[in-house]
Amino acid sequence: MIKFCKRCLYSSEHPLGITFNEEGICSGCTIHDEKDQLNWIDRFKRLKKIINTYRSKKRSNYDCIVPVTGAGDSYYVMHIVKNKLKLNPLMVSYNKYFNTPIGINNLANLRMKFDADIIFKNVNLNSVKKITRHTLLEHKNMYWHILAGSTVFPVEVAINYKIPLIIWGAHQGVEQVGMYSHLHEPEMTRRYRHDHHLFNTEPENLYKLDNNLREEDLINYKYPDDKNLNSIGVRGIYLSNFIRWDPTAQHLEMIKKYNFKSAKLQRTFDTYDHVDCYNYMNIHDHLKLLKHGYSKVTDHVCREIRHKRISRYNGSLLVKKYQKQKIKYLDLFSKWLSISKHSLDFVLNRSRNKKYWKEYDINKFKDNTLIKKISVKKEKIFNNFERKYFKRKYKINLDKKEDYIIFGKGYKN
Repeated sequence: MIKFCKRCLYSSEHPLGITFNEEGICSGCTIHDEKDQLNWIDRFKRLKKIINTYRSKKRSNYDCIVPVTGAGDSYYVMHIVKNKLKLNPLMVSYNKYFNTPIGINNLANLRMKFDADIIFKNVNLNSVKKITRHTLLEHKNMYWHILAGSTVFPVEVAINYKIPLIIWGAHQGVEQVGMYSHLHEPEMTRRYRHDHHLFNTEPENLYKLDNNLREEDLINYKYPDDKNLNSIGVRGIYLSNFIRWDPTAQHLEMIKKYNFKSAKLQRTFDTYDHVDCYNYMNIHDHLKLLKHGYSKVTDHVCREIRHKRISRYNGSLLVKKYQKQKIKYLDLFSKWLSISKHSLDFVLNRSRNKKYWKEYDINKFKDNTLIKKISVKKEKIFNNFERKYFKRKYKINLDKKEDYIIFGKGYKN
């Protein structure tokens, strides 16, 4: 039997694992409550104590590595690293290849506003396409190369440049499902990457007799061995263990301070998260719904419920509204992969979890996703939520005929 949290909208089906207390409150909400209980001034002092041991003795050297993108929490992480911790960071960015103009804009602006060096990782595009075809077909995952690449590249740079400290933003497991307490101070490790970012699918698991993947295609996604890691003492810490994490409030601050640009997305009210990617809030999000019975808007709603900006009932209305929105850029993605739209539809339908989708005719399915199963007490409808918290500073037309920006170094003001 599926169990739902009494406070947010997460269920016992969450792929990261979730537990419930005697009151029916999920572990994610329970750990979130720590944010109102911990002394964050002391937590930040502890962070300073940790990073002080990693400061370079030569002012010309880098103190740490910061993985960045044209969206997410990159601006806020750099704001903390440079302006609060007074570190000299080296930024690193893995090219996802599904880049939007706004993502390139934000990334270029990030580099200029924080006056920091950056290194990009651009894996052979043909290898990326081969990997994506395979992981989409066999693992129902079009984002594997991005998750694998963006988690291994910072570690490679740490070893090559002898910079042991990597600073990440939020720990997804803590923020969503309360996988750990903030006091546990979980870090980014090979094990966490394997279990949760890659869902137990390492590069060597992709080799098959019936596909054309070769070692040279996957070499960029293999995690360094323990000998190299230990020789440098590589360590990946999360700022969310030491700072009261609130993505919405942080993005509003970043818009004001650094002109971070937001945009309306098709399948969520959130105007900040993953605006750098054509596919994340479209095909990738659709796959999440097909496999797990809920989409990214549920994650966003649960976050907002926990921060007390919206009620559970109003949150459920937002999920129902956005979850059914049309998927865009299917033609663009199928063209990029050099497969037909019909083939892509076939693969997507193969990904449907029978627990949430019942086929009643050829390629026709009854929607029995999680939002259909939850019981929520009706309350007064709050219509001002999106206008109040989710500003659209920068409106971009992603509907006109254009291709992914394979690589972009800058933008015009």
